[in-house]
Amino acid sequence: MQMQYNQLGPGFGAYAMSAFRPGWLPSLLVLLLLPGLIGLGFWQLARAEEKRQLLAAHQARQLAAPIAIAELAKLADPAYVRVQLQGYFDARHSFLLDNRTRDGQAGVEVLQPFHDQASGQWLLLNRGWLPWPDRRITPTFATPDTPLRLQARVYVPLGEALQLQQGPQSSAWPRVIGAVKPDELWRQLGRAGLPFELRLQPGPGSLRVDWPVVAMSPDKHLGYAVQWFALATALLGLFVYLGLHNARETRHEPSHHSA
Repeated sequence: MQMQYNQLGPGFGAYAMSAFRPGWLPSLLVLLLLPGLIGLGFWQLARAEEKRQLLAAHQARQLAAPIAIAELAKLADPAYVRVQLQGYFDARHSFLLDNRTRDGQAGVEVLQPFHDQASGQWLLLNRGWLPWPDRRITPTFATPDTPLRLQARVYVPLGEALQLQQGPQSSAWPRVIGAVKPDELWRQLGRAGLPFELRLQPGPGSLRVDWPVVAMSPDKHLGYAVQWFALATALLGLFVYLGLHNARETRHEPSHHSA
């Protein structure tokens, strides 16, 4: 039996080589592209799971009672925790977070310092979105000038957001910014404050506050994963077809013998 296998082995290998000839260039392209396509598919699956966990955590904390600002320091992960505030806005200093859209309309989000009287700390409070249809005219908004009792939610971004190039920093207020970096904004204000962005809940002083929890849902990530895996499958199928087709064409080539 071993002798028969050894005798058939080389012949079988030669047959396999003659039956599948994709060529070196397609083979190289598949080696380069296939791992990347599969990797992107699994990356999208991981992102979908991350978003599911984030939404679950948000839902759980949405049902929890709001806590005082002083209790935030005890939390290892303050993301999406609801807090109770009592104090007043600093109406003289406002930041306009640029390039925010709602329903296809361009606008900004308004961030202002808020002094929490119970803790004695300054907070960076995002009051929500308002339209900015004409870039030549600074958007206007009113700021309550009396002490308020508010609820807000701590916002911790998942990662660095894409930031468009900003022009020279103006010394006038309000100031247009491209990203919320609390430590940098507190330095501009010349005061110390919590290193978080807090997003105001509907109530006194709020603008449009319908923020999505995540920019892309888990289902969209799953859809992208399916697309990447489909591309990988199509690439592999094309590679197999090409190899079989080239081998068949080679076997059918007429033989040329010298006379």
